[in-house]
Amino acid sequence: MRGLFRHFGLKVISLALATLLWLLVAGQREAERSLRVPLEYRNVPDQIELLGEPASLVDVRLRGTSGALAQLRGTDLVAVIDLRSARPGRRLFHLLPGDVVVPTGIKVLQVSPPTLSLTFEATASRTVPVVPDIDDEPAPGFEVTRVTSDPATVDVAGPASEVRGVTEATTEPVSVRGATRPVIDTVSIGVPDSNVRLRNPRDAIVTVEIRPVPVERTVPAVPVELRNARSGLRATAHPSAVTVVLRGPANELAAVKAADLAIYADLAGLAPGRYNLPVRFDQMKDVTIQRIQPSQLDVRLR
Repeated sequence: MRGLFRHFGLKVISLALATLLWLLVAGQREAERSLRVPLEYRNVPDQIELLGEPASLVDVRLRGTSGALAQLRGTDLVAVIDLRSARPGRRLFHLLPGDVVVPTGIKVLQVSPPTLSLTFEATASRTVPVVPDIDDEPAPGFEVTRVTSDPATVDVAGPASEVRGVTEATTEPVSVRGATRPVIDTVSIGVPDSNVRLRNPRDAIVTVEIRPVPVERTVPAVPVELRNARSGLRATAHPSAVTVVLRGPANELAAVKAADLAIYADLAGLAPGRYNLPVRFDQMKDVTIQRIQPSQLDVRLR
């Protein structure tokens, strides 16, 4: 009997609180409410791709106490579709009330839409070149001559029908605005088609070669050398000098003199006589010989 009254005051307070809580809960009426909740796709099999833009939200009809429903937000719930049975083709998947994860005390009455039509394809992959995206222009008087990427190729993967249409991967833009020397930049690689992905996402080191814009210069009266005439023969050529058109950087062209140009006719193995021979030349390192006028010589050997 003595134990019954031990901590009597605490027991009375606990009983009063429990009674108050029961009255609060019991006094709330049940209600219904609709919410739009996120849809989650789970257990997609390996080597299977979900095509298109599948639904990301569904509507659910809920029942519970008005207080509990009032506190709910769409992000508090999630609807789940298990795709472990998916295979290539168009498939139907049912959404049941039990597929919606809800807090205790909330009941799902209906899910809309109750059935989803989803299309799947087998996963495919291929290797494509990386084509850097070059932005803007170099400084006036300069030009882009060569663009390289490391890596030069990447592997892409995705639905077979989408992968077949992908011919290249690209990069973030590499700016060459106002550049007068090579530009090297590290940028991300991507694929324009959102349904196709890089098998191994990575960056690229892009190198953009830049040089002065080539110009042309005409060098007149360049003497022609007659090479390899047989011993004892005398050779003459008409004309004895030609006009040479050069192409290259302006600063390099300005330094070239007629004597620097190796222009010649090859007389190797020729007997005495008269010949119409092509004008030949030794190419220079930084300057290109575009053309020679005239390109043929009238050569006499005596």
